[in-house]
Amino acid sequence: MSTALLPEGARPGLHRVARWLATWLYRPAYRIRVRGKENVPKTGPVVLVANHSSLIEPQLVFGATGRNSVFWVKNELYRGVLGTMLVAIGQLPLRRGEPDRVALLTAVRILKAGGMIGVFPEGGRGSGDVETAQQGAAWLVRSTGAVVLPVACRGTRRPEGSGRRFRPAVDVLIGRPHTVKVARGRAGLAEGTEDIRVLLADLVAELDEQRKRNGRG
Repeated sequence: MSTALLPEGARPGLHRVARWLATWLYRPAYRIRVRGKENVPKTGPVVLVANHSSLIEPQLVFGATGRNSVFWVKNELYRGVLGTMLVAIGQLPLRRGEPDRVALLTAVRILKAGGMIGVFPEGGRGSGDVETAQQGAAWLVRSTGAVVLPVACRGTRRPEGSGRRFRPAVDVLIGRPHTVKVARGRAGLAEGTEDIRVLLADLVAELDEQRKRNGRG
């Protein structure tokens, strides 16, 4: 893998090992099902957007796509051994709540080289229903022309009031890539952000319905 597809300081071999580990790490604890893997573009710039309600989802999505990818990770995690590991496997620190020029420009460079950047547009852990979204994904799409790949994940978060669960069912659903037009200016960015939010929220709702029908919810 070309080093142009990873941030500075990353080690491509460790990146591949980490992605393989993420594929298998949680299978003893969860009944994991991944669908839509064929929808992941094999080449070219991709902005992957995923919902986020637990610490487990980023790792599941990282391992599920079958393609090397760089995710924005909150800057607070880049401390000690964990921070060193995140740099080595090619993940990208992001200062939340403020424009992070380094993270933005590094992501643009990777996308223009044909890489994939992963973004959790909700901006942090929540319900995972994608009721709100930050503007980073739309900005990347406008700056690079990358396609948007929505990914929904359900089952990692224990329902409120429920007890300990034994190997709960977890689903990762990879949607089809979409071309999203993001116009210039603040209004264009806001509209593009909403378009991306709706794409992801609709996929989450589709997955919820599938889980309900299959008795996995």
